Amino acid sequence: MMEDKPLDTHESLQVISSMIAKAKESHHDTGIVSILWGTVIGLCSLATWSQIQFDYKLPFDIWMLTFLAVIPTVILSVKENKQRKVKTYDQTAMDAVWICFGVGIFLVVHANNHVFQMVGNLKDLVVATGQPRPSQSFLEYYSAYMLVLYGMPTIVTASIKNFKPMWLGGIICWVSAMLVPYTNIKIDMLLMALSAITAWLIPGIILYRKASARRKVAHV
Repeated sequence: MMEDKPLDTHESLQVISSMIAKAKESHHDTGIVSILWGTVIGLCSLATWSQIQFDYKLPFDIWMLTFLAVIPTVILSVKENKQRKVKTYDQTAMDAVWICFGVGIFLVVHANNHVFQMVGNLKDLVVATGQPRPSQSFLEYYSAYMLVLYGMPTIVTASIKNFKPMWLGGIICWVSAMLVPYTNIKIDMLLMALSAITAWLIPGIILYRKASARRKVAHV
């Protein structure tokens, strides 16, 4: 029977560091939440652009997929809270930020669906009566305030993590929010897709690769 070899000081420090890193690592560090939201928002934006560009309509509101992104975000946070013995204030703050963001997006989409239906009814009334077209200023600024909302959790996460790629993505969200009032709806959707990809999807992939590399080193 082989005897266990005692660890020297360097090996002991490596084991301790690995355990601390593993205990602190969250789904924010692995990029899972970022990849999830980048994929969902990017897909919804491109699907909306496609419907306008090629003049067809899906049998459901594609933006309701945001609700499907809220569910795994909440599940990951709850599961992590049960399993983790060590949780930092940073992780608690980011969990709250992303859950609030997800719920906020869902509520905004829900409210917008009601407003869009009302505007659609007004358009029908205009066609039927020949009255002047109603103001659509709300619709014209819809993409702008959505992009402002997209930038908030991105900048907060980038600040907490000191993660430059996500900083850049957050800035792109807010620059796009300044541009969309002057562009048509098709360009708006492309800017929203670009913002989602640069703010979440690409940074999420970078974080995921870094997390995978850390796990490989920890198992060596």
